[in-house]
Amino acid sequence: MNLLQVEESMAAGGQAVIEGVLMRAKKTAIAVRQPDRKIVTREYDKPMLIKRFPVLGTPFIRGVCVLWDSMYMGIVALSWSAEVSSQDTGEELKKKDIVGAILFALALAIGLFVLAPFLVAQLIPAIKEDPVSFALFEGIIRVAILVLYIWAVSRSKDVKRVFDYHGAEHKTVHAYEAGVELTVNEVRKYSRIHPRCGTSFLFITMIAAIIVLIIANSIWQVGFWQKLLIRILFIPVIASISYEFLRFTAKHLDNPLFRALAWPGMLLQRLTTAEPDDDQLEVAIVSLKSAVGALETEVK
Repeated sequence: MNLLQVEESMAAGGQAVIEGVLMRAKKTAIAVRQPDRKIVTREYDKPMLIKRFPVLGTPFIRGVCVLWDSMYMGIVALSWSAEVSSQDTGEELKKKDIVGAILFALALAIGLFVLAPFLVAQLIPAIKEDPVSFALFEGIIRVAILVLYIWAVSRSKDVKRVFDYHGAEHKTVHAYEAGVELTVNEVRKYSRIHPRCGTSFLFITMIAAIIVLIIANSIWQVGFWQKLLIRILFIPVIASISYEFLRFTAKHLDNPLFRALAWPGMLLQRLTTAEPDDDQLEVAIVSLKSAVGALETEVK
């Protein structure tokens, strides 16, 4: 998932779905390969929140809005791609179902990456009263859960296919940003690692959480339930800081310092992306061409 896909200087981004790729540029497009090998596309013209309401594009506000839009559109795309890739004619998700799925995903994320690390850290008496040690240990547990979770789901054959398409999405966006012709042979030359990937955002969020919680723990010396509430209430703050950091470092990768800061998140992408085959690259190219309004009937 590419979270910075609507910036004027970063005009394309996307997300892997089931047997396909979602791309966002001038518009949102999804391309999926059916069992009969045909690639089908679907376009969405509805602009993102920060485009419809410019005030939401304010720094340290826009990150949460972009994250919500990405999750919303991602669930829509996953649902449609599941139907198309299996040629199932089931009912399309309703808006309330999509919102419900997002809330469930958020609840699961809070359980795994907020509640679980916090409870584990609480089991270590030696660090409970030290805000720095507590936040650092909690952060280490959080990163370990993230890496183990990604590794575990990558064992699934179906998830591995999605990771292949994730690599295809990154390669295609790289090629588009380089201004080369979008053909399979050209796109294959580019890296499957991209600095604006949602995987990097997740890792940055883990690090930002450590820093923010060290500060919060130092300011508010409170009990168990208050500490837990602070962690939940600070999720939008941490997400906003992480978004701005990702946005800034992605624009300054020519600087060795920012390249080094971006490196751990990009390294993690080696777990969430894989080298795609030509068919998968073709789907990603069709999706991006549709998103920029330049879809051709044939991809070479």
